[in-house]
Amino acid sequence: MPLVLSWLCAFAWGLCGVCSSAPSVPREEISRHPHHTATDLSLATEYLQRFYNFEKEALTRTKRSDPLFSSKLADMQSFLGLDLTGSLDAQTLDVMRTPRCGVSDVEDYSHGTLARWKKNKVTFGIGRYTSDMPAHVVDSLIHSALAVWGSASQLTFVRSYSDTADIMVDFTRGDHGDSFPFDGPGGTLAHAFGPGEGIGGDVHFDDEEYWSAGSKGFNLFLVAAHEFGHALGLRHSRDPKSLMYPVYRSQVDRALLSSEDIMNLNALYGPQRRRSFGPSRFIWHPYFSPFHPGSRLAQNLQDMCDPNLSFDAVTDLRGALFFFKDRYLWIKHDDRYGIKDGPIQNFMPKIDSNINAAYSLPQRSTAYLFNGTRYWTMRGSLIKGRSKHIRTYGFPSWVKHIDAAVHIRNTAHTLFFTQDKYWKYNENRKAMEKLSPRPIKDDFPGINMTLSAAVYKDGLIHFFSDAEVHKYNYTAKQITGVDKANSWLGCLEK
Repeated sequence: MPLVLSWLCAFAWGLCGVCSSAPSVPREEISRHPHHTATDLSLATEYLQRFYNFEKEALTRTKRSDPLFSSKLADMQSFLGLDLTGSLDAQTLDVMRTPRCGVSDVEDYSHGTLARWKKNKVTFGIGRYTSDMPAHVVDSLIHSALAVWGSASQLTFVRSYSDTADIMVDFTRGDHGDSFPFDGPGGTLAHAFGPGEGIGGDVHFDDEEYWSAGSKGFNLFLVAAHEFGHALGLRHSRDPKSLMYPVYRSQVDRALLSSEDIMNLNALYGPQRRRSFGPSRFIWHPYFSPFHPGSRLAQNLQDMCDPNLSFDAVTDLRGALFFFKDRYLWIKHDDRYGIKDGPIQNFMPKIDSNINAAYSLPQRSTAYLFNGTRYWTMRGSLIKGRSKHIRTYGFPSWVKHIDAAVHIRNTAHTLFFTQDKYWKYNENRKAMEKLSPRPIKDDFPGINMTLSAAVYKDGLIHFFSDAEVHKYNYTAKQITGVDKANSWLGCLEK
């Protein structure tokens, strides 16, 4: 267990709950810090014991000495890049109350050779899931968190459905059998074990916390990415830009991996090699992630189950559904591949803007993506050539924006919706029909809302407006049902 303990990583809100109780603070210690409460000093003492070896040295003395306490505070401040005061100031207390990883910042636990997997193909499995998100969302976030490390090294991660995978992920509660029980909401969030047999490499998340893909509760992608660093053999970094910096942050406005993270990873597993992802058929492979080291995560990580989520454009191509929102993209394939998501530019580097409308021509395996008066052509998974002006479709100069577009598969027509009008374009003749444009209300009874997206599926046109999607029978000219827009991403209405 000591070897396992040295690799334990636990995110904690303020204090890590693995410790059974806060240490008592002698009267003489309180008298030396009259401006602090006993609670503040208990917090600081426990923090320094857990992360900076204060307890190991202090226990050899009959009482704590102020110089030793100040020395350990200075060690902490130096490691975390705080003002080096050696005193328990407000900034230091704030950091002590901030979520962080539970591994000691100063203990040398490498023992000469830093543990690593003795292979570059590492298996992972997911045991128990959280109920906070659909299983396929958890799968996607775990895939993406692992791919952060895989895309910067020679590592590859293969999903295993055995409980003997190298890295086992579990959502659990309380005492779960590894001698490090979780302590309920607001305490320890997760912990991980370094590479090795049995429990080595495993990552546990406290299921009494609220997990999300966005800013609510705790962001599973960010916590998992840090934890997987420990599961691969990395220790903490002093660099605040590093993913392995011990203090948890809910938002990141930079490349997720720092140059130091990549250097340390490559020292263990070798540098990145060029490799091809997935077959020629359009598939976003589950082990490929948009969150590569050069990407910017920022606040763009979206909560796909936000009940107010709406889409700017929706289309399908070769069995995959594309959902665009601002500069963000979700790609839903099937149950095998789940949902991939991230900034649009991570999937389509040529597009540095949001997408207002989109439609596809299945017979040509081609999709068209619109922004303002420009559009791009996508074949397979690639953007072909430069953007073009929508005047090539025959739009007059006063049309500056397309709200939604949809191709009716059993006809040769694509419908473009602009404000209260729609246009009918003949794909065979590559020309607008003569009667275009026409009022939407005349030909689509019941569609009296502002449209943001449209897609043709299962014989119906699905019109998206704000956070709702209206099913429309084009032949019968009537609405047949209304759902939440995010239900298309597998989210259940709460």
